[in-house]
Amino acid sequence: MSEKRRRNVKAKTYAYSYEQYEEQGKGPKDVVGDILGDEEFDGLNELSIGCWGNPWEESCQEVIDGIVANADKFSHIEKLFLGDMDFEECEVSWIMQGDYSRLWAALPGLKELTIKGSTDLALGEICHEGLESLTIICGGLPKSVMKSIENAKLPNLKKLLLYIGIEDYGFDGNEDTVKELLEKSDFPGLEYLGIVDSEMQDELTGIVLGSKYMGQISVLDLSLGTLTDKGGALLLEKIPTWPNIKKLDVHYHYLSDEMAGKLESLPIEVDVSEGNKEDAYDGEIYRYAMLTE
Repeated sequence: MSEKRRRNVKAKTYAYSYEQYEEQGKGPKDVVGDILGDEEFDGLNELSIGCWGNPWEESCQEVIDGIVANADKFSHIEKLFLGDMDFEECEVSWIMQGDYSRLWAALPGLKELTIKGSTDLALGEICHEGLESLTIICGGLPKSVMKSIENAKLPNLKKLLLYIGIEDYGFDGNEDTVKELLEKSDFPGLEYLGIVDSEMQDELTGIVLGSKYMGQISVLDLSLGTLTDKGGALLLEKIPTWPNIKKLDVHYHYLSDEMAGKLESLPIEVDVSEGNKEDAYDGEIYRYAMLTE
């Protein structure tokens, strides 16, 4: 368990190691009970749930259900991160997630939700008056999850960050899936839009730049994917037409040094760090999104 303090915020991560799973039988069934038994829990604002022992074999459904069943005791939690683990504990594509359908009504005070992993992930009908931030970190985002977000009723959502990922690890959509999400969703308070970690980052850049949210957001995040000079040229052309954009994040990219320099010269904050070089093999060019397996 770890804890951090900043201003009046108290946050804590609850996790089991593989050794605890093997030697003590610790697993998802124990997480909520151990949290409620912690004398520090009542003073927390932020809650992270990391490795639950064997996340590649057992889902976190019992964790979600336990939170819902004890909703009154979790009512003070404003930020929840479920799946907070690194690749040494479990590859992102192996993390067994769960169904969040009942969580929305159970935690009306929740402001930020971060989910890592997309295997068996379901969001159901999303309706939450107070949620301000939704982040899904995964190696491949299923169409069913995007459809739930597309239809979500989140009138106060300020930040939406979605890792699109690749087909081999769960992404079963295409450019039109993302376009439809951006066209049909309704987030009037959105300030930060992140469509990241894609093998088709150039194409998604064009879609995002043509979306209705460009006139209202202040941060555009197109990082962690295969962005090349094709997408860079679109950004160079379009970003100056949106004076509301204060920050552009394209870190981890395949831009040329020349294009990266041009983007950096834009009169806004720009992150063009972590440039990559494409691989060539047997006459084919290969570029890779940052997070997949």
